[in-house]
Parts: sequence; structure tokens; C-alpha cells
Amino acid sequence: MATTRLRERRGATGLPGPARPRSARARSARHGFLLLGGVQMTLIFTLASVAVPLPRIGAEFRLDRAELILLSAAYGLTFAGLLLLGGRLADRSGGRRVLTAGLLVFGAASALAPLAPGYGTLLAARFGQGAGAALVAPAAMALLRALYPEPAAYGRAMATWGGLSVLGATAGNLLSGVVAAATSWRGTFAVPIAVTATALLLAPRLLPPTPTPGQAPTTAPGAGETTTTPGTDPALTATGPAPGEPTTASGTTPGKPTTAPSPTPGRSTIPPGARRALDLPGALLATAGITLASYGLVLTDAHPWASAPVLVPLLAGLVLLAAFGAVERRTADPLLPPGFLRDGRRALGLAAIGLTAAGTATVFVLLSLALQQQRGWSALLTSAAFVPFAAALLGSGRLAGPLIGRYGPGRVTAAGLGTAAAGLGLLAATGFDTSVPYAYGLLPGLVLLPAGGALSFAGAAVLATDGVPAHHTGLAGGVLNTAMELGPTVLFAALLTLGGDAVSLAAAAVLFTALASATALTTRIH
Repeated sequence: MATTRLRERRGATGLPGPARPRSARARSARHGFLLLGGVQMTLIFTLASVAVPLPRIGAEFRLDRAELILLSAAYGLTFAGLLLLGGRLADRSGGRRVLTAGLLVFGAASALAPLAPGYGTLLAARFGQGAGAALVAPAAMALLRALYPEPAAYGRAMATWGGLSVLGATAGNLLSGVVAAATSWRGTFAVPIAVTATALLLAPRLLPPTPTPGQAPTTAPGAGETTTTPGTDPALTATGPAPGEPTTASGTTPGKPTTAPSPTPGRSTIPPGARRALDLPGALLATAGITLASYGLVLTDAHPWASAPVLVPLLAGLVLLAAFGAVERRTADPLLPPGFLRDGRRALGLAAIGLTAAGTATVFVLLSLALQQQRGWSALLTSAAFVPFAAALLGSGRLAGPLIGRYGPGRVTAAGLGTAAAGLGLLAATGFDTSVPYAYGLLPGLVLLPAGGALSFAGAAVLATDGVPAHHTGLAGGVLNTAMELGPTVLFAALLTLGGDAVSLAAAAVLFTALASATALTTRIH
């Protein structure tokens, strides 16, 4: 009997019949994932790549502290501010089309940056890079969903995807110092230029095409099969047949008249596949609000919290964000449906992403300055000090997927946050004491923090995207990346106001511990 079944599975060549197309689909999806993953890492690499060579840029252009801060933050400001709009465009116009447009903007700005004759041109290039990245990041996640339409496969892909951003940030901090020391700060832009050119060349071959409105998305090129919507979210999807009722191929119930759902303010009633409205008022309010509020927080490094340069943009941004919330509640097809953030597990996942990004960014900035200013290390030696960080990140990242598959994303996220909290606590206790050798004062914390951070990012990415329908994947990508960008901006500014560097890291450890406890408790309840 077993022999008969085996023969039935074999074709004329004697090879297993169904296995061949399935293997081709898996190989095609894997190649597409590698391309999208490399692009995502490059976006975060570019965010961090000017941190180490920033003093050289300031010396060449004779910049003051405020100008350096704005140059450092310019990429993140437009990146975070435009992500929700980028997510809507990806859901509305298709992932590959928006990805291509974003890569063109990102690549053009990256090519302009190393040619900059002065501060103004370089600042404009950094703003342009962020704008292009805001289109690319959510579009990449929309395409990832098309590559892995099955929920289980998509969950495994997201577990790996979650660790790519922190890996990109680590690579940016490590390689930028090496490249700047060997050549010039202008050489750090070679990576985004090369990756953009490669992605534009390979995208038509490796990524699924953009479907027209009403057309089901296709799988990766060469797969030859269409896909179905793999997930549902009752807070985001339109009203359909009652549970247990039979449906036709079009999704209607036999014997019942087809009626359009009545618009519900604050909840999207647009069926999957239909062309989405742009929600221009919401997009403008969200972009302006996030950008202004982030800019105000960035300036706290150079100005007091109560000063006009901080308060004016910060309060203006908060007012615009409040207006954005009011507009979204009255919009039939909102840019950010309020129900998207009401899911407790999704909210915890987004919080974990923002906090983990903030913690790692704080450590990079504070320790980089301390090693160079207090211990007198060079930029190259400072970059070398973070090599164990990168090694622990890679090792933990490889374990994240299997651990999530066995224990679930909630438990892995909680364990990762707890491990990272221990690393932050060790760095707060001994990391800034110049009398303690590197091997005892810094190395343990620089291993525990990334080991936990990789698990936290991976598990939280699964939590944040679990149950999101395919037609909202761009939105999910925009929200996830917004949390990743706003975390370092908001929490980093808040942590620095607490006093010394050690106090800032100790406070971060407390926040990590609290969120780990909340995540573990929620996981037990569910």
C-alpha cells in the first residue's frame, strides 16, 4: 500500500510529483526573503551609519551641536513620520510598485549624500533617504506576506524578520567606524547605493507582481499558484457571513441578498482586494504630528525641556496627533483603524519592539561616547568592542525561530526582555567604571543584551502581526516600523533626562523587566 502511494506521487521521471512545485515555491520564496531581508537591514544600517563618523562630518562642515543633532535625526524623522502613509500606499497600490518607488527615492538620496558639498545638501539627502525608506519598509512586509501566504510559514518568516533590524543597526555602528577610518565618512553610503541597485535589478525576478484592485495576490514568480487571505482580524475586516454558514466563491451566503456593509466610523469597511482610499487628511496629520513631536524630543539633547525650541514643536506635534485620532474615528476607511491597536498581544508586541530598539540605541550611543571620551579609545577600537554584541545577536537570532515554534511568541518575547534587562543592569553597574576591565565590566552585558534583544524582536514581530489580514499587511509594516523608530526617539530622550549614563541604563533595565512581566502574564491568560 505504501509502495502504491509512493508510485502515485511519482511522475514519469520517477521523481515525487507534488514535491517539485512545492520545492520550487519554497526556493522562490526563500530567494525573495533574502532580497527583502537585505533591504530591511540596509534601511536600519543607514539609520545608524552616521553615528560613529558624525564628529568627522561636523569638523569638515564646521557644524555646531544643534546642526549635528538635526543631521543625525533627519533620516529617522522622515522615516517615522511617513511610515503610516507608506503602509497605506502599499496596501492601496501594491507592494512591489511601492517598493520600487521607495527604492528609487532612497537610492537617489543615497547617491547624493557622498557628493554633498556642504551641510544643506547632506541634510536634504538624509531627509530624502528617510522618505524613501518609509515607502520601502511597509511595502517589503506586504511582499513578505505574499511570499508566505500560509499563516504558519508567515509566522516563521516574521520570527526571522524581527531580528533583522537590530542586526542592521549593529552592522551600521560596526562598519561605519571601520569604513570611516579606512576611507572617509562618504564611503559609508556605498552600502545603501549597492543594495538599492541590486534590489531594483532583482525585484522583478524574485518578487510577486503588484495585483490590480480586486485581484487576488499571487505568490512569488514561478510558483504558479494564487493565494488566499491567510488571516482575519474582526476589528479590521468587513462584515461577512455568519460563522458556520456556507459561502459561495465570491464570499456571499447562498440564498441571501448581497448588501454592502454600512460604514462604521473608525473601522475599515473596504473589502479585501478593493482599492483603498488614501485618507489624505489622516496622512498629513500623522506625518506632521509624528515628525514635529519627534523633532522636539530630539532637541532635548541640546536644549532644556521647558525651552521654546523643544516645547513648540513637541506641543504642536501632540496637538496634530490628537487631531489625527479624532479624524480617524470619524473616517469610514481610516489610515490607522483604532481596532488595530486594541488587541492586547499586538500592543505588547509593539511596545516590546519600541523598548528593545530604544534600549539597544541607548547603549550604542552612551557606550560609544564613554569608550572614546573616558577611556580614550579610537573609533575603530570602539567599533571592535561591539563585535561580541554582533556575535551574540547572530547566535540568538538563529535560535529565535525554533524557540517561537516550540514555546510561542509571547513566552519568547518575555524571556528575551528579561535577558536584555539583565544585560542592561550589568552595564549600568560596571560599564562606565574605567577601573573595571572590558572583559568584566562590559563584555557580559554586551552579550546578554543582544541575546535577549534578538529574542524580543523576533517574538514581538510575530505578536504585532499575528491575525492581520493580507490587505492590511502594509499597515502592519508601517506601524511596526513606526514603533521601532519612535522607541529610540521618545524613550532615549526621556532616559537621558534622568541623570548620569548609568542611571539611564538602570532605568531602562527596570522598564524591560516590567514589560517582560506584563508579557508573561498576558501569555498565561491567553
